[in-house]
Amino acid sequence: MAVIPLNKEEIKKMEAACKHAARTLEHISKFVKIGITTDELDKIVHDYTLSTGAIPACLGYNGYPKTICTSINQVVCHGLPDATKLKDGDIINIDVTSKLDGFFGDCSATYMVGNVSDKARDIVEAALMARDKGIEAVVPYGYTGDIGFETNKFVTRRGYSTVKEIGGHGIGRKFHDEPFVPAWGKRGKGDKLIPWQCITVEPMVNEGTDEFIEKSIPGSSIKYYETADGLLSAQFEHTILVTDTGYEILTVP
Repeated sequence: MAVIPLNKEEIKKMEAACKHAARTLEHISKFVKIGITTDELDKIVHDYTLSTGAIPACLGYNGYPKTICTSINQVVCHGLPDATKLKDGDIINIDVTSKLDGFFGDCSATYMVGNVSDKARDIVEAALMARDKGIEAVVPYGYTGDIGFETNKFVTRRGYSTVKEIGGHGIGRKFHDEPFVPAWGKRGKGDKLIPWQCITVEPMVNEGTDEFIEKSIPGSSIKYYETADGLLSAQFEHTILVTDTGYEILTVP
């Protein structure tokens, strides 16, 4: 399917949706602490999103029953908020998507709870830098494989692995759209990046193997994933606008 670039009016709407998502993520970060439940974090984001005029895009999406995804420690992505309390030493990725005026803004960050291990601190830092390495590879008429190549090169040199089958995606008028944006690949391969399209860059970085176990969410076609070896996984995500000269990060507060 051919990518339909955003026009100027649509870009403004996309910028607003992404700024909302970024501010929401910034808001919830203040509540990440020992003893809070992921359900409580979910309710905070739900109430904040509605009170600020947006729609929580994840809620009801393909049957997903919550507003955010909360992926703790070995959970790679799509972790479901529940009565689990955050413990000292945990890491947690919180994934937020806001729908505003028909457009979607998507971002996530991994937070450290209390006193974390040196390994946990290192993998969180590596995931943040991996995302930024991937973003730096975005150029108009470049390829998604360029993003994946730079991401994977950085991650493997840090001694970690990138998840291969799950990654970023096109976004804008739809929550999830073409193209698939991998965290590994070859330069010059994959889908071509067209000016004025939006994508997410969101490499998932595993401490050990890149393999994962798929788990079901009752009543939903969305799955969540855990590392096959039970070791840590971390992730950061931005929504990016491909421009005619490079890129713009839209999910900033």
